[in-house]
Amino acid sequence: MDDETLHITRRHLPHWTLEGSTYFVTFRTQHGELSIDEQKAVLEHITSCNGKYYTLIAAIIMPDHVHILLTPTDGFKLSRIMKGIKGASARKINMLRNSSGSIWQDESFDRIIRDQKELNEKVNYMLNNPAKKGLTDDPWNYHGWYYNDQM
Repeated sequence: MDDETLHITRRHLPHWTLEGSTYFVTFRTQHGELSIDEQKAVLEHITSCNGKYYTLIAAIIMPDHVHILLTPTDGFKLSRIMKGIKGASARKINMLRNSSGSIWQDESFDRIIRDQKELNEKVNYMLNNPAKKGLTDDPWNYHGWYYNDQM
């Protein structure tokens, strides 16, 4: 790893940035849970940016949190991508609710994926999340699941 390209920042949580890396990102709702329509709207926004700002490997939208596996496109920083995802999805949710205000907690948890084994573990964790919460018997067909099988 080239130390000149690794950047570490900290607010409440540490954030490591390494160009060309794949990240596992989790962010939570500020208060309450998302409806199924709201979850679908978040997933629609995340998938609509695939190939432009990042390569999306997998995403799972749960009632109170979101997990994403992505690799930023050259020239795009994870912090900017997350600001865009959270901002645009919050606007859409507020439109659906006919309300205003924060939807997401300010910070996200992010982790650099180190190898294929860890990537596979995160995909399996994400896939099984709705079943563990009793939301579906068939995670592959869960309304908030996306997997890029071309990866």
